[in-house]
Amino acid sequence: MTTNRIPPLPDVDMPFIFDLSRPGRIACSLPACDVPELAPEERIPAALLRTEPASLPEVYEVDVVRHYTALSRRNFGVDNGFYPLGSCTMKYNPKLNEDAAKLPGFSGIHPYQQEDTVQGALELLYTLQNDLAAITGMDRISLQPAAGAHGEWTGLMMIRAYHESRGEQRTKVLVPDSSHGTNPASASAAGYTTVTLKSDARGLVDLDALRAAVGPDTAALMLTNPNTLGLFEEHIAEIAAIVHEAGGLLYYDGANANAIMGIARPGDMGFDVVHLNLHKTMSTPHGGGGPGAGPVGVKLLLESFLPAPLISQRADGTYFFDDERPHSIGRVKPFHGNFGILLRAYAYIRSYGPSGLRRVSECAVLNANYMLSRLSAAYDVPYPRICKHEFVLSGTRQKAFGIRTLDIAKRLLDFGFHPPTVYFPLIVEESIMIEPTETESKETLDRFIDVMLRIAWEAEHEPDTVLQAPSRTETARLDETLAARKPVLHCDCG
Repeated sequence: MTTNRIPPLPDVDMPFIFDLSRPGRIACSLPACDVPELAPEERIPAALLRTEPASLPEVYEVDVVRHYTALSRRNFGVDNGFYPLGSCTMKYNPKLNEDAAKLPGFSGIHPYQQEDTVQGALELLYTLQNDLAAITGMDRISLQPAAGAHGEWTGLMMIRAYHESRGEQRTKVLVPDSSHGTNPASASAAGYTTVTLKSDARGLVDLDALRAAVGPDTAALMLTNPNTLGLFEEHIAEIAAIVHEAGGLLYYDGANANAIMGIARPGDMGFDVVHLNLHKTMSTPHGGGGPGAGPVGVKLLLESFLPAPLISQRADGTYFFDDERPHSIGRVKPFHGNFGILLRAYAYIRSYGPSGLRRVSECAVLNANYMLSRLSAAYDVPYPRICKHEFVLSGTRQKAFGIRTLDIAKRLLDFGFHPPTVYFPLIVEESIMIEPTETESKETLDRFIDVMLRIAWEAEHEPDTVLQAPSRTETARLDETLAARKPVLHCDCG
């Protein structure tokens, strides 16, 4: 007698690529080498040669493609979901700009080429310098810095060089408690001591605290406007006057420029140095460790200290690398910045034009205030008034039911949303920092709002659902304390 047995259910996950390995399987066939082959020891120093073959899987090409495609689907990016990461401005990257960066005339050049062979690329960089100067109200721009924090450090080193050229040894940088965390870190890296300025009851710089802090040892005030709470510093002209009267300079952290681009300019507010995060404001790719771009702009009093070379134009209209800058702080990055990222930013600016850039900021501010208005019924709002491009909620109401902001963030994963920034800025308890950007539709914003309202209801009526989240993701809820103390940093691949 035979028994009809139901076969076991197959694993729904794709098999681990090493499980598919069989001797003799190959993913591709390479043509035979058409140059004389050297012995291994002639190609690689003997000390670096393997004594045993690498333990790599032997699989077909289709298995390799499916393996890496499956891995890519586990990643979250702005191309496959809403990414409301406050302060980081994760907006959609237009594919037109990506196509421009891949044009052979740009992608095929080399930074060591002669100037007369790359005049088109130099013209693009020169024009971008001028565009960014016009947008920020600065007099000259360096495109070298590779990221925002790198731009901060570069700006502070120019501030140091400026004071030293005047025979002044200023040692302190003032940083509001609503600033980005990179501000005090950059100041310390530049050799300064940081002094924290407390915010007033409205979330702005406390003018009395500023007056008490400035003095002959003040090198600069680092300020973000609008600040990290998403609020515009209403007394910025008075703030600038206080710092300048003490002999200090004003540094503008451009991470929040998406709120004011085309509307207000840091240079007109009294700032002396500005950095811009092109991977935020100008929609160039962001994350994964880079590449990024953090151009720095200055007023004329600091122009001679800019990193060399700059891109300049001769009387005959040709462009060149301007290295003759005796007071420059020197080169801060190999070659001339991340050219592909700068090219994307150029394409972005040219696509929108002046009126379009203003519209970008207006839509970003409108989206943020729409979300703030709808969410304020379910979450505490520490500074309840008109915001700019981002806003900060507090999860203190949910905390009363045993639900932390971190739990809310994890529950969002179950609905396919990347969580907003949490626990920053530090001056707001259980903070939830949301930045929708201008590139999201009202339907996307409404869906995110509805999910946030649902989570607020769950926190009160079904807290276990939130505490056990995420439950629909590739990986279940992790023990973060264990992961931090005993991280697994290797793969046992057999």
